[in-house]
Amino acid sequence: MKIAVIGANGKAGKLIVKEAIERGLDVTTVVRGNNSSNAKKVIQKDLFDLTASDVENFDVVIDAFGAWTPETLPQHSTSLKHLCDLLSGTKIRLLVVGGAGSLYVNPEHTVCVCDGVDFPEAFKPLALAMAKALEELRTRNDVKWTYISPAGDFQADGERTGHYILGGEELTLNTKGESIISYADYAMAMVDECISGNHIQQRISVVRE
Repeated sequence: MKIAVIGANGKAGKLIVKEAIERGLDVTTVVRGNNSSNAKKVIQKDLFDLTASDVENFDVVIDAFGAWTPETLPQHSTSLKHLCDLLSGTKIRLLVVGGAGSLYVNPEHTVCVCDGVDFPEAFKPLALAMAKALEELRTRNDVKWTYISPAGDFQADGERTGHYILGGEELTLNTKGESIISYADYAMAMVDECISGNHIQQRISVVRE
């Protein structure tokens, strides 16, 4: 299986690359600067400069792109639109590293995590930008996408336990009542979905057991 990982120099992207290589996948990184992951195949290009010919030979494209500053937050939407346009009508699957703020906290799916009174105000613009991008992604019936939300406490330096619980649209808690997952366990879940392709045009979520 041939996969491309966009944003492979980031913390999540780098661990996804590592996990995929260790699982025997043929991995190419897409990075703007020098490749700092352990992949040997590299496309050195800005995401927004990618063309259909750049990605046409992959089975899966994993989008680990991140934007954090107020002026770049709209790029969550524009970057996904660009990738969807490139993959429109193809068999290539698009897997997206998503956010937890848009997970629902009620069965009616009318209230999200980021609507809570305890949700940090500093993170709300990012959560709203990512939620907007997800809603736009949901309209793309021409793309084989999967959006994977982490747990609420997404730990960059957490251990790889090798176990996780697969959830859906709602915030899922583990047996300890926690919403937590490490980047390493998230990477494992991402590669599992990459291999299985079980959730096309769905948002799923993962939490540590």
